Amino acid sequence: MEQLRFGQAIGKALADAMEADPKVILLGEDIGEAGGPFGVTRGLYQRFGAQRVFDFPISEAALVGTAAGAALSGLRPVAEIMFMDFCTLAMDAIVNQAAKAHFMFGGQTAVPIVVRAPHGGGVNAGAQHSQCLEAWFAHVPGLTVVCPATPADAYGLLRTAIASPDPVLYIENKALYARKGEFPDTPAAIPFGQARTARAGRDVTVVTYGAALYQAEAAATQAAEKGIDVEIIDLRSLQPWDEAGVLASLARTHRLVIFHEAVEAFGVGAEIAARMADVGFDELDAPIVRVGAPFMPTPYAPNLESAFLPDASRLLAAIERVMA
Repeated sequence: MEQLRFGQAIGKALADAMEADPKVILLGEDIGEAGGPFGVTRGLYQRFGAQRVFDFPISEAALVGTAAGAALSGLRPVAEIMFMDFCTLAMDAIVNQAAKAHFMFGGQTAVPIVVRAPHGGGVNAGAQHSQCLEAWFAHVPGLTVVCPATPADAYGLLRTAIASPDPVLYIENKALYARKGEFPDTPAAIPFGQARTARAGRDVTVVTYGAALYQAEAAATQAAEKGIDVEIIDLRSLQPWDEAGVLASLARTHRLVIFHEAVEAFGVGAEIAARMADVGFDELDAPIVRVGAPFMPTPYAPNLESAFLPDASRLLAAIERVMA
């Protein structure tokens, strides 16, 4: 396997999809000659031209509304929101139009739109550019929500998303763009709803996704020094999520910690905890613990943002708590 950066894997997935299907188009702010705000679409405008890569003004409502209409007309648009926070300006197009059209038209139409939404902190972008809002969209019937953590998964999930007949929120953490990871010579599409065992263990299961995976791996290494064997499940797909895979891991370890960068309250972890407390109750030897960000806006100052973001030390404390 070669080493590839996370952002490069996304760009390769876009390029390969556009090469394979002329109906795939890109829409976004500064994604053309500038190559995107994070460099992900660099070179695609020069390669595919202005008829396939559309630069938009700063209007997320117009951007996603146009993409939704294009999808209903038979194209396969990929719309990039510069920061996930600005999905708020396109909520009608995403939640009321794209997510509902297949149902409201009696299944007679597909809505193959992908909305790329960079989320998360770690780059000192402040309260309006750092939110993790995936739980909002996972709550909406008609939407698929994915959040990869590795370059291989970034590629595979995006290829699946672009090929899907239904709208997909494709969430990518800004702090991962420059991170390198193994990338197969022949990358493959990855089905929705299939988690990945990032680390096998016997004592406690940690369920996570996105950039939080790497803090989980650091915590697992520290836990091993204390004689605690941690299993890490990387969800990859949040809606649908791999309930059977998480339950199988819980059946092996009998303890569960859910770890994500998003605010802990009313988050993805709350749904997983509630479900596992139901179907996995007989497997539990300790209470389920969630670890997420505190219920407050993301601070701008680097030292405050660092204190705000869930890290390996907070996860390790939760692991030790369920082992006690």
